[in-house]
Amino acid sequence: MKKVFLICTLVVLQLVLPISALAQNSGKKYAVYCVAFYNQENLFDTIHDAHKNDYEFLPNGGYHWTGLKYKNKLKNMATVLADFKDKMAPAGPAFIGLSEVENRRVLEDLRNQEQLKPFGYEIIHEEGEDKRGVDCAAFYNPQLFKYKSHKLVPFIYEDGDTVHRTRGFLVCRGEIAGEDVAVIVNHWPSRGAKSDRREIAGRQVKRIKDSLLAENPDVKVIIMGDLNDDPMNVSIKEAMGAKRKPEQCKVAADLYNPWWDILAGGNGTLKFRDQWNLFDQIIFTGNLLGTDRSTLKFYKAEIFSRDYLFEHEGKFKGYPKRTHGSGIWLNGYSDHLPTRIFLIKEVK
Repeated sequence: MKKVFLICTLVVLQLVLPISALAQNSGKKYAVYCVAFYNQENLFDTIHDAHKNDYEFLPNGGYHWTGLKYKNKLKNMATVLADFKDKMAPAGPAFIGLSEVENRRVLEDLRNQEQLKPFGYEIIHEEGEDKRGVDCAAFYNPQLFKYKSHKLVPFIYEDGDTVHRTRGFLVCRGEIAGEDVAVIVNHWPSRGAKSDRREIAGRQVKRIKDSLLAENPDVKVIIMGDLNDDPMNVSIKEAMGAKRKPEQCKVAADLYNPWWDILAGGNGTLKFRDQWNLFDQIIFTGNLLGTDRSTLKFYKAEIFSRDYLFEHEGKFKGYPKRTHGSGIWLNGYSDHLPTRIFLIKEVK
């Protein structure tokens, strides 16, 4: 027990450090907690999974996905996740949502990379119905996120479509800083589908959020993922109801989207035809807003941007450096950049 107490104490001390300037101004101490999301861009192993269309990611498939490429992909993704540990998050994130992972095996292989072993991450994952076989999942630090339960809520087409199976909504329940938190990890239908498919997703996530708040009005709900739409698109702005400004959130159930103004400022998480989009969002309920930091509150949001994550030459200079481009193995990271939010709470 003594060893566990010492480890927990170290984590809390580390968490207090990044916002020391704020503490000096108020005479109070604060703990900071990081919550992140990262699209893994086709994290497949080299083994065929029954009932999955993973043939492109086999040694004899279109991408000639060999053990060497898989090994490098794991190392690259682990490098990024480990780099989430920085001045703002010296203990690393409490929770990391992930998308485009094939199965639990690739999550275990990723977690076991040398860069990630010190964090002691646990895995949340359920096999979904996506026809390509990619799922949503999460890593969490059990010292910072006290896991309670999870479930996968299926995506249901309102027109009864049962052919175009896609990712469900991974609802994770736990505690951060002793407070009830629900994180919904998403990967909405791609831009290849009609926009109404993502509007369906927005309405379903809103219903999930409302049901969580009906169960416990104090729960802090965080919605994260690759939504395949920008903050001002109908699926997010209207179907899900995420608002651009904090002052527009009048009650706890209202959703605030901090990424709208970030995209308007010219920053995004993926590029298409030289234009930035910001599909990778972390949106949350209004009870995380405000200046009363005796309870858990939103502090800031940011795109995790590091020089090594970008192409530095050629046609796609300035784009995120992805795994493949034009069918060529680039030994990169992802076509998406990660996103993070920081939550703070006064330490008594």
